[in-house]
Amino acid sequence: MTTIDVIINDLDSLQKAAEKLGLEVRQKKTYHWFGRHVGDYPLPEGFTQSELGKCEFALGVVGKAGAYEIGVVKSKTGNGYTLLYDFYAGGDGLMKQVSTDGKSLNLLKTEYGVEVAKKALRRKGYRNVKEVRENGKVRLVAR
Repeated sequence: MTTIDVIINDLDSLQKAAEKLGLEVRQKKTYHWFGRHVGDYPLPEGFTQSELGKCEFALGVVGKAGAYEIGVVKSKTGNGYTLLYDFYAGGDGLMKQVSTDGKSLNLLKTEYGVEVAKKALRRKGYRNVKEVRENGKVRLVAR
């Protein structure tokens, strides 16, 4: 069980990022994970064992109901939301969608950042915003 190191403030951008990676929003109050904290990692900051598994909604792998899910929960340390998830055994397919290292949510975090940046550029008046992907990096070109 772990958390992502960014605070999610834009749920629309999170949904778009998740969809790019083959995830879907699931309107439910619990997320699928191992089911109990076994003490091999610290609890996420501000959370108790009894709060694990509870969420505002979940992100799950499209077409794979048995895979673990990412819980989107209100942050305990500030504004916005945080993401709780379990990477045990690859989350039965979850981690292949959202991570290059099998533990972090680095792909989801990158895609979320791209979506937030695109939205900010559009608010500043740029209408033509394109993603250029090279060597594992994303560059936004705005006109």
